[in-house]
Amino acid sequence: MNEPQLIRVLGADTRSWTYGDPDGGPIVFVHGFRGDHHGLDGIARALSESMPELRIHVPDLPGFGDSPAIPSRTHDLSLFGEWLREYAQTVAPHARTILGHSFGSLVVASALKSGLTAARTILINPISSPALKGPQAALTQAAILYYRAADALPEPAARALLGNKLIVRGMSEVMAKTGDRELRKWIHDQHEQYFSRFVDSSTLLEAFRASVSHTVPEFAGALTMPVLLIAGEKDDITPLAHQLDLQRMLPNAQLQIFPDTGHLVHYEAVPDAILEIRSFLRRTEEQAA
Repeated sequence: MNEPQLIRVLGADTRSWTYGDPDGGPIVFVHGFRGDHHGLDGIARALSESMPELRIHVPDLPGFGDSPAIPSRTHDLSLFGEWLREYAQTVAPHARTILGHSFGSLVVASALKSGLTAARTILINPISSPALKGPQAALTQAAILYYRAADALPEPAARALLGNKLIVRGMSEVMAKTGDRELRKWIHDQHEQYFSRFVDSSTLLEAFRASVSHTVPEFAGALTMPVLLIAGEKDDITPLAHQLDLQRMLPNAQLQIFPDTGHLVHYEAVPDAILEIRSFLRRTEEQAA
C-alpha cells in the first residue's frame, strides 16, 4: 500500500489509499463507524491480489482516521452521502463499484439516493433495522448516553472517556464471534489501535447520531443496480431476519450469510468474503457485457 493521496472534497483533504492496478476498474470502499481505512485493509489487499485488474480506493471518512472534518458542516448522514458522491466522482468517474461496511452501508445508500451512480453495490453487514428497536435497543440507549456524556465534557476528558481501553475492549469482546483465540486477539488489537482515531468528540457524536437514526431500507429505491449483501449469522447489530427483508426489497440483490460470524465479517471472514465478491463482480460484468 502506498502513501495516502489527498483528495479535495467539500473543502477538506480526504486521505485516501489505493490498492491494485492504477489503471484498473475502480471500486470504492467505505468503512464503518469509528473505524478508518485500516478496517477494510484486509479485504482490499486480498481482493487486489485475487483480482489484480481492479483499482481499489479506501478513504478515511471525514472526521475519522487521518481525514479532517468537513468545515462548518454537521456530520449527519446527508453530509456523509454528499461527501461520498463527490469523492467517488473524483477518484472513479466512470463505471464504479461501491462497497460499504456497517455505517458505510448507510453512507453508500445515502450517496446513491442523492445522485451517485454505481455499476454494482456491495454491502457488508448492512444496517437493515432500526437501532432503537429490537433486541439491541437497550444497548443502543446505553451507547447514546455514553456519547452524550462525552459530549458534555471538556475535549481532553471526552477523548479519555471515548477512548477508554476497557470500554473499547468490552465492545470488541461483544462483537467478535470467532472462537479462534489468535484471531480474537488480533481483532481486539485492531480496535485498540484504530477505534479512537477521530477528530473531536462533537464530530463523533454527530456521526453516531447518523448511525443510529437511519437504515438502508430507507434508501431501497436507489438500490436498483446489482447488489451483493453479505451478512453474519450472529450479527448483534442487525438480526438476520431484517437482512432477508432487505434482500426482498431490492429488485436485483443476492444475500450471502456467513455462519458463526457476526458484525465483523471484514475481520472474521475475509477469505469467504473475497470469494463472494469476486464471483459477484465477474458474474455481473459478464451479464453487462
